[in-house]
Amino acid sequence: MDNYYVYLVPMPPGIDESVMPCQDGYTIYLNQDLMGEDLIRAYEHAVFHIENGDCYDDTRTAAEKEMRAHRLGYYAEQIRYR
Repeated sequence: MDNYYVYLVPMPPGIDESVMPCQDGYTIYLNQDLMGEDLIRAYEHAVFHIENGDCYDDTRTAAEKEMRAHRLGYYAEQIRYR
């Protein structure tokens, strides 16, 4: 099982999270200005990228990975909040 290291850091407006592989798992950076459900969504979005292997997928552009994550994340959110 991979470890997740989570840090709240300053980020430019519009950037909610970033994920980087590390030696024994992943480092998740979250925008320190996020609060409440926005912070939770940013974390869940980062975990989605990890679980879908996006950090090591060279076949898709970053934009394609984001479009897929937002599209699938939308459906997951609709199911979770029913």
